Amino acid sequence: MIVLSVESSCDETSVSIIKDGTIVLSNIVFSQIDVHKAYGGVVPEIASREHVKGITVVFEEALSEANVTKEDIDLVAVTKGPGLIGSLLVGINAAKAFSFANDIPLVGVHHIAGHIYANAIEEPLEFPLVCLVVSGGHTELILMRDHYQFEKLGETQDDAVGEAYDKVARTLGLDYPGGPVVDKLAQQGEPTYPMPDLTKQPGYMFSFSGIKSHMINLVHNANQRNEALRVNDVCASFQEAVTDVLVEKSKQAITEYEAKMFIVAGGVAANKGLRKKVYERLPNIKISVPDLAYCTDNAAMIGVAGYYQYITREKTDTMALKGFSRTPLK
Repeated sequence: MIVLSVESSCDETSVSIIKDGTIVLSNIVFSQIDVHKAYGGVVPEIASREHVKGITVVFEEALSEANVTKEDIDLVAVTKGPGLIGSLLVGINAAKAFSFANDIPLVGVHHIAGHIYANAIEEPLEFPLVCLVVSGGHTELILMRDHYQFEKLGETQDDAVGEAYDKVARTLGLDYPGGPVVDKLAQQGEPTYPMPDLTKQPGYMFSFSGIKSHMINLVHNANQRNEALRVNDVCASFQEAVTDVLVEKSKQAITEYEAKMFIVAGGVAANKGLRKKVYERLPNIKISVPDLAYCTDNAAMIGVAGYYQYITREKTDTMALKGFSRTPLK
């Protein structure tokens, strides 16, 4: 079975060809990072326009690199949300046009399901499993008892962890995108600055607004006193506090639900500090963290998720498929 998949939820335009659910024949990604760098973040209207410019090209490149034709495609999968609605609609309309013109079934895929199923590209998922979803817009703990069974155990009550990383980077005057820069500097520093205790949220809930405010005040007070901060140590201290709570709450969930596997999903899964701590602190369970190419937004993950969604639920979408800026994972 060959799936053509489309991802355009934010600032990456991507089309991929997936065979039999896990074999990536092509995964073309056009990133807009350089376009948005001047603004310090993604500008939705600009993102939409850039998707329009690139969508046809990525379709052609994905088919060419995979060495397949439109007649070989058995299913079209596309991100339906959550995401920037203008960006989503570019990908959805392109996918619907391809589906309609070639009489191929269509499925709309939840963006977070895509990030979760990125882990299935390299090895089969084993159930029950606990998934830590960490990205610019999401911080959640998910329990899966089988394919396409999602039970949310907890989530952030304010900022997502990736959003906190980017805001801290901006406060420190670092380059965009800030998350990878903070991670890189943290590897060169020591966690010597005191940080708030992030484990106080009950159960599996998270909160990162407090540490974000703490970092803003830290920088402001240092500037007022004309003191130079040791930026590497500041980044290391911030990352130590954040990754501690992510791993500790994951460990609790693994124990409580007797999980056979633990997986990390989302853009922050690329964070070296988090990856290192996961393997150090969770030694007695099978762990999966996606290859770096599949951590950030890409269509391959949507193709894998679309395949499992199709064979599990045996349902397709119509040409009335819409995009959703917010939509629950189910």
